[in-house]
Amino acid sequence: MAPHSRIESKHSFPFIDYINVRDGSSGKSRNMIRVLGFILMGTVLASIASVRPARSHSLINLAATPISRMDLPWWRTRFEQTLYTARSDPGAKLVWLGDSITQYWQRTGPTKRDNILPIWDRYYAPYNALDFGFIGDTTASLIWRIDHGQLAQLNPKLVIILIGANNLGAPHWGARATVPGIEAVVADVHRHLPKTQILLLGILPSIRSPWITTETDKINARLASIYAQSRLVTYRNIGLVLERDGQPDAALYMDPFFSPPEPALHPDRAGMTLIAKALAPTVCALMR
Repeated sequence: MAPHSRIESKHSFPFIDYINVRDGSSGKSRNMIRVLGFILMGTVLASIASVRPARSHSLINLAATPISRMDLPWWRTRFEQTLYTARSDPGAKLVWLGDSITQYWQRTGPTKRDNILPIWDRYYAPYNALDFGFIGDTTASLIWRIDHGQLAQLNPKLVIILIGANNLGAPHWGARATVPGIEAVVADVHRHLPKTQILLLGILPSIRSPWITTETDKINARLASIYAQSRLVTYRNIGLVLERDGQPDAALYMDPFFSPPEPALHPDRAGMTLIAKALAPTVCALMR
């Protein structure tokens, strides 16, 4: 984006999928986007600066735009740790990229439901796998991570991508924005790792709202169509293993058992075991 640009909302909706970029004399609004008191993804200054200069009145899909979360201390620390891990373990053959669901592979806890790490150890540790899942990340944050060196030291045989659930949360980015966002993630991974196979997973089912369920189905159907004939990307809608009678089985999620209970979003140990078992044949084939 050219210097001294300002960002204006194209729509008057509570949240925005797309923004209108116009040349202007003030860059103050580049620091953050406020929509009804919601600060979208924290500061976006560093991320917007990485976007190519935009023409006047051109549209930017935020879901496909690198957006940093480095203003969050815990996120900055975790990002720096992953850079160190990548430098220290360049021989990793498999990398998971995603949000909190991916980060939960490392979860341990006092109950069996919480103790997910042994499943990771059984199915992915043999590949010297790395878990680059970040709580709360959207496609935009994942693109930023990739563009800022998270994969730079690595040459894995396979990257597994599970991203998009948070796009449907606070940002309220539906299928129209999220599908291109996921495509951008895939393209970015391929750009940095041109010889690596990509296993793209559909967004997992959740019990959050009818709108989110509808948009999840739209996204997954579209992704299946886009990558049906791809030689570089294998697509799997693995979330079906979490359903019973066509609906997400709340008993396979952690969130309803929190205190207080929360909407089902994160699979528990049983749910993650089903995912790992279902993915195993595909992972084994792609790792050959």
